[in-house]
Amino acid sequence: MSMANQPMPRLTLVSHALCPYVQRAAIVLAEKGAQFDRRTIDLANKPGWFLAVSPLGKTPVLLVGEEPDRTPVFESAVICEYLEDTIAPRLHPLDALERARHRSWMEFGSAILNTIAAFYNAPDDQALEARRLELAAKFTQVEAMLSRGPYFSGESFSVVDAVFGPVFRYFDTFDSIRDFTVFTATPKVRVWREALGQRPSVRNAVTQDYPEKLVLFLKGRNSALSGLISA
Repeated sequence: MSMANQPMPRLTLVSHALCPYVQRAAIVLAEKGAQFDRRTIDLANKPGWFLAVSPLGKTPVLLVGEEPDRTPVFESAVICEYLEDTIAPRLHPLDALERARHRSWMEFGSAILNTIAAFYNAPDDQALEARRLELAAKFTQVEAMLSRGPYFSGESFSVVDAVFGPVFRYFDTFDSIRDFTVFTATPKVRVWREALGQRPSVRNAVTQDYPEKLVLFLKGRNSALSGLISA
C-alpha cells in the first residue's frame, strides 16, 4: 500500500518511564520521523482513562486520532506493525521470508526481556547466577544470527534493532553494579550493543533520569541484585 500523500493522524504514545516495550515503539516513531505526543502514567496507580483504552492494563498504547474519535492500538509489536503500514520509511525487509525472520527475532528479544526480569527478581545468588547463564546463552544464540553489523542485518536499521535497543539499555545499569560477563563470548553482540547505544532514536527513547529511576526500581525488588546495589 502506498504511504505517499496520506495525512497523518495525531499520535499519542501512552508510556511508563521504565517500560522497554514503550521504548521500542518510541524508537520506531523516531526512526520514521513521526510527530507524536507522549503521555506517561504510573502503572502502580492506573488512571481510569488508561484502563478504558488498554484492555490488558499494560503500556504502551498508541492513541490514533483526536478525541473523541481516537483509536487505541495496544501491544508494542502491533503498534510497530501499524507504524510500518502507515509511515515511511519501511524498517522491515521487503522480502517476505526475511521479514518473517526479523519478526521471529523480535519475539526472541521479548523472551530476553522476560529473562532480564527473572534476573533482577532472582531471590538469591544461586538463582541470579542461573539467570545470568541463561542470558549469556541467549546472546550466544543471537551472536550466531548477526551479520557483519553494525545492526542486526547490516547497515540498515530495522525493527529488530528497535527491540534490542531497550534490551541492551538494562545492561548499562547492570554493568555499573558488577561485571556479569554476559557478553564475554559474543563480540558481534558487543559491536551491535555499542552501535545501538549511540543511535539518537535509542538514546532519546527514555528521559535523562532513566538510569536513576531504574536503580531505584531495582533496589525495591528485594532480590539478590538489589542486595548487590545496597552493598
